[in-house]
Amino acid sequence: MSTANLTAILIAFIIYLAGMILIGVAQMNKNNNAEDYFLGGRGLNGWVAALSAQASDMSGWLLMGLPGAVYAMGTGQSWIAIGLFIGTVFNWIFISGRLRRYTIVANNSLTLPEYFENRFHDKKRILLTISSVVIIIFFLVYTASALASGGKLFNSVFGVDYHMALMIGAAVILVYTFMGGFLAVCTTDFIQGTLMLICLMIVPIMAYMSLGSGNMTSLLDQSGVAGGSSAFLNLLSNGEKPYTAIDIISQLAWGLGYCGMPHILTRFMAVKNEKELKKSRGIAIIWVAISLGMACVIGVVGRAYLFPTVLGEEGTASAESVFIEMITKLFTKDFSLAFICGIFLCAILAAIMSTADSQLLVASSSVSKDIFKDILKPDADDKTVLRVSRITVAVVAILAFAIAWDPDSSIMALVSDAWAGLGSAFGPIVLLSLYWKRTNIAGAIAGMVSGALAVIIWDYIPCMNGQTPSAYTGLYSLALGFAISLVSIVIFSLCTKAPAEEIVKEFESVEKYTEEA
Repeated sequence: MSTANLTAILIAFIIYLAGMILIGVAQMNKNNNAEDYFLGGRGLNGWVAALSAQASDMSGWLLMGLPGAVYAMGTGQSWIAIGLFIGTVFNWIFISGRLRRYTIVANNSLTLPEYFENRFHDKKRILLTISSVVIIIFFLVYTASALASGGKLFNSVFGVDYHMALMIGAAVILVYTFMGGFLAVCTTDFIQGTLMLICLMIVPIMAYMSLGSGNMTSLLDQSGVAGGSSAFLNLLSNGEKPYTAIDIISQLAWGLGYCGMPHILTRFMAVKNEKELKKSRGIAIIWVAISLGMACVIGVVGRAYLFPTVLGEEGTASAESVFIEMITKLFTKDFSLAFICGIFLCAILAAIMSTADSQLLVASSSVSKDIFKDILKPDADDKTVLRVSRITVAVVAILAFAIAWDPDSSIMALVSDAWAGLGSAFGPIVLLSLYWKRTNIAGAIAGMVSGALAVIIWDYIPCMNGQTPSAYTGLYSLALGFAISLVSIVIFSLCTKAPAEEIVKEFESVEKYTEEA
């Protein structure tokens, strides 16, 4: 790539990054208290809530991890996208409205751990402590995946050393999250979600048109796809092998994670009113359907479009860089196109930043609000809580930076581990706390602990012929962890004392709150 083209791309990046920081500065003075910093005063409109929720959800995984998996293995990897779409629809229809209402009824809970405490009237604050620790552990890994995505982006585009690229991406995310809090994060997420959608629609269509429909299958065959183009384009093929039931269940199980993602659930809690929430629901579902579908198309079209280059071979970028390589090839013919190239590459940066900032904010809220304020120093004022929160944002970013230090770390693997841990620990208890009034504190504790431990053991303990159970069986830990957590909640709730009458009345009052809203 010429120096002029690199300069044009760099200008686009600088403009974009400066804009994100300016948003953080603009929102800084709007944070008058903890509710403003963590939930934006519960004042999000429908469009911002929808795009913020989905942009913070998808991360660099959408534009790098998923297309890379399809590029390397074929359309069979799309089962993950199908599972995520089903999970998104379920989350918006069955979780969003009831969770928003319940968090208001349950003493205006600002965070997910605080909701658990208030929902079960946990005077000993056991749930608050457990859920905060789970969030911190798994969000460190999740944030690391976003930073690794940023490092690979800057390294691939500018040839910047991976570790230097990590520092640049982490610094920008840190600045506007540190200053602006929830409003800054949601405003930037709205812009980033819009940019991601535009880029996802334009790039694969332009690449396909430049190839011509008749050349796709022959180019796929020439690129050496496992099993030939017919297997590559078969939803039931996993490379040269047919998909097994465990393969499909594991990939569909990704959808289960949505019920337990704190950075997504907080968007539901922050929407202005029921009318805006209904608007958000439709916008979000349409956004995610288009985005996931086009991300899979990028993997397929990119395999043919980039040939004779085959990513993942010695001397080439990894398969997770397929979208970057497509944009670069399409838009670097002259200076003006190179600037457009830079804007489109910023869509990948947008996906990365929109998730990392949300994760940093949720992790900081768990430390400053749930641990520091609610457990260690209940008399702390809002200014002290905000100060602790901002310090936590910096500390979490530094620790995630350390986890992402290895340039060979897989974005897909990091996201997979974090998604499974959060989904298993929180998904079943969020669902049952909203819809089963017999759920009690013993069940909630058992569900969180068993779900988190199941994922850790399944993914990290090599207890089956020297392999982890995940590697040995091929079953995604989220499928197992979610099931174990769900069963544990039911068994422990039924075998222990029923919830107090005041808890049951509060549960029933959520329906009445709907009629008043």
